[in-house]
Amino acid sequence: MTQNMGTIDRSLRAVIALAVGALYVTGQIGGLTAAVLGVFAAVFLGTSVVGTCPLYRPFGLSTCGTSTS
Repeated sequence: MTQNMGTIDRSLRAVIALAVGALYVTGQIGGLTAAVLGVFAAVFLGTSVVGTCPLYRPFGLSTCGTSTS
């Protein structure tokens, strides 16, 4: 699978996922909100680890930098 996410995109997704986890652990969110944000956080963390966002592919998007070498 070709990576289509750049370093900044991957880092931001990981930070958002960790922030949602921290909000849950500290009791700032709960119930349905925690469940919905938890699903998004899991997807964000997974895509940031793999480096590929499946939703980018149909739209031809990529946040990877282009190499000029």
